[in-house]
Amino acid sequence: MATTTKIEPRALVRALGGPRYAVALAVDALGTGLLRPFLLLYGVTVLKLSAPATGIAMTAGVVVGLVCVPGVGRWLDRGARSAVVAASMLVRVLGVALLLATPAGHVWLFATAALFLGAGNQAWPAAHAALVATVARGRDRDAALAAGRALRNAALGVGALIATACLAGGTAALQALAAVTGLAYLAAAALAWSVRLQARPATADDAPEHDGPAPRMRALLAANVIYVFCLNVPEIALPLVLVTQLHASPVWSAAIFVANTVLVVTLQVPLTVLLSRYSRRAVLAGAGAVLAVSYVGFLAATSLGHGWGAPAVAAVSVVCTLGEIIYAGSATALVTHLAPARVLGRALARFELSTGFGLAVSPMAITALAPHGPTALWGGLTAATLASAAAVATEKDGGTRPRGRAGASS
Repeated sequence: MATTTKIEPRALVRALGGPRYAVALAVDALGTGLLRPFLLLYGVTVLKLSAPATGIAMTAGVVVGLVCVPGVGRWLDRGARSAVVAASMLVRVLGVALLLATPAGHVWLFATAALFLGAGNQAWPAAHAALVATVARGRDRDAALAAGRALRNAALGVGALIATACLAGGTAALQALAAVTGLAYLAAAALAWSVRLQARPATADDAPEHDGPAPRMRALLAANVIYVFCLNVPEIALPLVLVTQLHASPVWSAAIFVANTVLVVTLQVPLTVLLSRYSRRAVLAGAGAVLAVSYVGFLAATSLGHGWGAPAVAAVSVVCTLGEIIYAGSATALVTHLAPARVLGRALARFELSTGFGLAVSPMAITALAPHGPTALWGGLTAATLASAAAVATEKDGGTRPRGRAGASS
């Protein structure tokens, strides 16, 4: 069994990359929370674009942004760390600047801005994980990754609350929020760059910990596409079910989203540390089981109909959030553990591609299944998630786990 770590704030900050990098994460997420939830609204109200055109442009930006991820992986494998993180933030500065310069009715300029924003958003997770993996080792690295996610979710929530309060100002407020977002990205990029962290590229003469082929992780990557559906359940699936099937007040959807954010912020680190006594692969498979149980719970809750259905869905959403927390605390940690140092960037890039693909297709899958009834939606998600959990549990590491790495158990 792997050794558990303790929750010590100062040690977590050091493992996360230091105080300046922690502030950079918070500032970046705060800026993201100000704009990203309202980007569709910006296109429709400020630029006078149609909702379908705006949505297509945003989706295209996310999908095309995935194209840059393999290049990010190769850049990381050449030793870059804080420079890649800073670059992902600067790319989004360009996106915001282009967004502010886009005249009303120009959908192609909006699509280009969405492309820059999407590229930065897709590049950041792999760069961040590689930086943390360079600073920390073993279970300290897992806790630091969890702390980064908790910090980011907290700042995203604060940014979204500020933006919501400012929306009464109309189009001028949206433009001001976009401008502040650009400044936040610029400040975060400067802070990240100032960390000046770089890893020495591995060579043939390095220690055995750099040896070994790149992990294929085929089952893990395929399963991850299904696992990430859980991230869109509070934002897409539950509002859709609550409003269209249970005819509940939108307040329930908002309450579930807030509760999800609060639980992630408060429990991500403690739960990750608590589960560090088990192997990462076992924990990730367990996350799939918890998510599957929650999907069955949603199926049962929706059968209660109007009245008790909405409270039951809200209660089950807590179980779904716990599954999300367990998944987020083990998935990236498992990839960083399995990958030899010389191909860490490419392994993280492949993982991010699977995550991005899952996030891109999950809204379409959820909205396609929902009209066919609760059994099609929740039963389909349950079956797919259980199959993914079984694939993760039974996949062999194939000798790819590097020797000499801290945290002996995968």
